[in-house]
Amino acid sequence: MNVRCAIQEIDFDTKLARFAELGFSAIQFHDDDAVPNINDYTEEEIKQKARELKKKLDQYNLAAEFVAPRLWMDERTADGGFMSTSEKDREYAMWRAYRSIDIAKELDCDMIVLWLAREGTLCAESKSPVWATRKLIEAINKMLEYDPKIRICIEPKPNEPIDRSICGTMGHVMAVSAATIDPSRVGGNLESAHAILAGLDPAHEIGFALAMGKLMTVHLNDQNGIRYDQDKSFGVENLRAAFNQVKVLKENGYGDHGEYVGLDVKAMRTTKDEDSYKHLENSLKIFKALEDKVDRFDYDFQKKCVENRDFEALEMYIMNLLMGVD
Repeated sequence: MNVRCAIQEIDFDTKLARFAELGFSAIQFHDDDAVPNINDYTEEEIKQKARELKKKLDQYNLAAEFVAPRLWMDERTADGGFMSTSEKDREYAMWRAYRSIDIAKELDCDMIVLWLAREGTLCAESKSPVWATRKLIEAINKMLEYDPKIRICIEPKPNEPIDRSICGTMGHVMAVSAATIDPSRVGGNLESAHAILAGLDPAHEIGFALAMGKLMTVHLNDQNGIRYDQDKSFGVENLRAAFNQVKVLKENGYGDHGEYVGLDVKAMRTTKDEDSYKHLENSLKIFKALEDKVDRFDYDFQKKCVENRDFEALEMYIMNLLMGVD
């Protein structure tokens, strides 16, 4: 499977060579990662800057996986972007969405990811969830109409920074997709930590989306319980859960059609500058090690255990496999 990393707030030009050296295939962008200070430029200037970025990526044989409008930093999106109670602010959110599509086209990618960070409510009575959901669908329809080839990928999260999310799980993503004008172009991005925040199993959320043919990409990381979003290195908290995420992806041919495996991880606050890539390196090493474990998984033994309903034996087999015990 191809893998890629989520770009961090570090000098971009000096990192491209390192990303390629680490073995990543592509980078994902927020719109203002690709075009810093995006609000200061005209539509044509934004496209030109995106073209300049594409040349840099080509130098290192790196692709752009997707572009995501950053709709949670600007003061106009404090109450949400697509479902803000201000019509003017909703128009601004659409402007950012359209510019993200423009940038994606220049970077030769066809996917827009929507992390709906503030799409919900801080005050339950401030907006109707019915109205808010319809506004989200309306915004996605406008994006689909703006470009007939673009795909819209929703990254669900149940809370934080918003209190009550409108689209918190893969089930919500599937429902929203079905309500759009072209469901074939609307799917989901499952992040491990977000599933855990919702009290769900990441592998099962991945499997649900795969069963529906709607898993466009993944963000693999780890999370210590139902707390704030941690984005810890993949597999460091629950190795068995990480194994099962890799397993369900590989068993179902994820990557056969060019899909990427994303490692959306953050460095610890104590990390020194010289160690600033370790969270990426460690996540990639763990992912590859778990790929090897999946390749060595004994399906015949699994079948025998299932036939005998000897799940204790199956669980011990998994533990021995992960611990390297023969």
